Amino acid sequence: MDLAAEDAPPVVFQGFYARFGKRALDICIALLAAPFVTPLVAVLALIVRRDGGPAFYGQARVGRGGRRFTCWKLRTMVADADDQLAAHLAGCPEARLEWDETQKLRDDPRVTRIGALLRAASFDELPQILNILFGDMSFVGPRPFTPDQQHLYHGRSYYALRPGLSGYWQVEDRNDVSFASRATYDARYAQDLSLPVDLRVIARTLAVVVRCTGR
Repeated sequence: MDLAAEDAPPVVFQGFYARFGKRALDICIALLAAPFVTPLVAVLALIVRRDGGPAFYGQARVGRGGRRFTCWKLRTMVADADDQLAAHLAGCPEARLEWDETQKLRDDPRVTRIGALLRAASFDELPQILNILFGDMSFVGPRPFTPDQQHLYHGRSYYALRPGLSGYWQVEDRNDVSFASRATYDARYAQDLSLPVDLRVIARTLAVVVRCTGR
């Protein structure tokens, strides 16, 4: 039975995989993937730069233990994304309700044409392999949120884990759940954490990439 996110006790991992093996797996996969991912990111960065903005976007995220780190992506939004979001939410009550519930927009006016393609294929998140190598993230774990979203998150498991490039929320409901409900996914993942579970999530993530069903 799943634990309610707010009622879950503090998470303390005892198993060998959770304490040591998971990090070793992250490093091995990242190093094996780097020769293929690096040239792909370089080409995509040149394409993103064609619209005159920077190729990469770094944003503060909350990591394990509440420590903040810079999460890197290929830029998918216009340069003045924050201003455009504020104007859009002010002029569209439906968008404001959607944003308050999910912290995302299905029809986001900030996303560029190439950005929409990158998001559909999840290629915008490839630079996060660096975050994984640096130890800020894992291949599988809770989706990292921003410091200004922290008050919306009511759970404990997130803070015991490295945020993930993919995870339960990413391969299941993605855009179809509220932001607050992510805590339930994270509590369930903390309970299930094992090598078979991580390998299964990675396989499902690859299927999402192949189908181009990213957000």
